[in-house]
Amino acid sequence: MATAAVVDTTPSTFPPTLQNVLDQTSLKWVFVGGKGGVGKTTTACSLAVQLAAVRESVLIISTDPAHNLSDAFRQKFASVPSLVQGFTNLSAMEVDPNPGTNELSELAGPGSFLADISSSIPGIDEAMSFAEVIKQVNSLDYSCIVFDTAPTGHTLRLLQFPTTLEKGLGKLMSLKESFGGMLSQVTALLGAGGEGDIIEQASQKLVALKGVVEEVNRQFKDPAMTTFVCVCIPEFLSLYETERLIQELARFSIDSRNVVINQIIFPDGVGTSRLMEARVRMQQKYLDQYFELYDDFHIVQLPLLNEEVRGTEGIRAFSKHLLQPYSVAEPGREELEAELAVTKARVEQLQQRLQMLSSTNP
Repeated sequence: MATAAVVDTTPSTFPPTLQNVLDQTSLKWVFVGGKGGVGKTTTACSLAVQLAAVRESVLIISTDPAHNLSDAFRQKFASVPSLVQGFTNLSAMEVDPNPGTNELSELAGPGSFLADISSSIPGIDEAMSFAEVIKQVNSLDYSCIVFDTAPTGHTLRLLQFPTTLEKGLGKLMSLKESFGGMLSQVTALLGAGGEGDIIEQASQKLVALKGVVEEVNRQFKDPAMTTFVCVCIPEFLSLYETERLIQELARFSIDSRNVVINQIIFPDGVGTSRLMEARVRMQQKYLDQYFELYDDFHIVQLPLLNEEVRGTEGIRAFSKHLLQPYSVAEPGREELEAELAVTKARVEQLQQRLQMLSSTNP
């Protein structure tokens, strides 16, 4: 084989684990994201399980349209938090990322001036939907919230929501201050006296919601309270998406210092498969690039397993690899004997083919 082992080139100052996330007790928001199909949900669930061991209460939320928390834990979850089986301090919920009717539109009524104005601000519906989720989560007083996010593009939009909503609410309040009095007079002349009351009620909601959003926006940009764990696999497209994600996170001023590389084929477990050997060489090329790009990150390497990680106990067992670098176990006597038998059988097949070729081409 061309590569004997995956070389851990992580500097000693950045241990290849997520222990730093557990040790930072001030963290309240932990986002887990990356390209689709790289193992985000498994990583998010595993991290939530480990956080539950050191925190008073933990909530894991799925914002992915294709919810996978229920599948991962083998337990049905809904849009309200419910305890994960086997835990007393770990809850999960799956929220609908698609915007419904926001509070202001419901208050003002469809087709009203306020509803039309609020819906004219780009992204305001989705942002208000996200704000309602944050309000609900804040009211439940969890010590740490883990977000199992959608693939990269959706995640970047989600992280923009607090800023989008803050700007949108500022515009609405500015319009209210500029035209609220005039609108109240006009509606009074037209005999629609209730509109002014609605505007006042909406204004009060705007002020309250704007305060929540400003605080969340501040917390998201505070590295003491928020961090983003990037999950990827050792392939080109995933490397490209990870770099794009980390650059965007830096632009949003959101902390990111951990990269989890999933589905690694460790050379010592390849055996005699030439296909697997080729995959190992390909993966090693991209692993080297990850270590070169993120030499000041904690880089965690997780293995490609023979079976899916599902169920509470499966996730609990797999989660240990986030805190202890994975290593391939030394094969026992039985495994070595089995591998030797396979190799001998392969040699015999090749000898027979060689004899056949010799007899047909003397």
